[in-house]
Amino acid sequence: MGISRRLVVLWLPVVLYMTFIFILSSISQPPELPLGTDKDAHGVLYAGLGVLLVRALAGGARRPVTLRIAITAIGIAALYGVSDEFHQWFVPPRQVEVLDVVADTVGAAVPSVLLCAWSMRRSRGRV
Repeated sequence: MGISRRLVVLWLPVVLYMTFIFILSSISQPPELPLGTDKDAHGVLYAGLGVLLVRALAGGARRPVTLRIAITAIGIAALYGVSDEFHQWFVPPRQVEVLDVVADTVGAAVPSVLLCAWSMRRSRGRV
């Protein structure tokens, strides 16, 4: 697989997922959630983003996930969370909330760290 095709395969899902989050953030009156709070929704959405970022940064789903990759994925997701809140500033009556960014970051951190731990454990032959 050529380098440009490989980049598309790895990063297109990330870009599409970020676009999906952007579209959701553009809804001025989001539907009420059946259970939980909007922080739960942020966490779940950004967990998906974290998985996709780890996959892209590692170079594929079966590639080793280092701590550096996990931290980079968390950082990118957190920055995207900040940009998402900034975007919501322009979508009345949506509000900018620091706790949303915290939920985004934690949501991305959980699978990123778990994937890193799984990868380390697998490389030591324990799984």
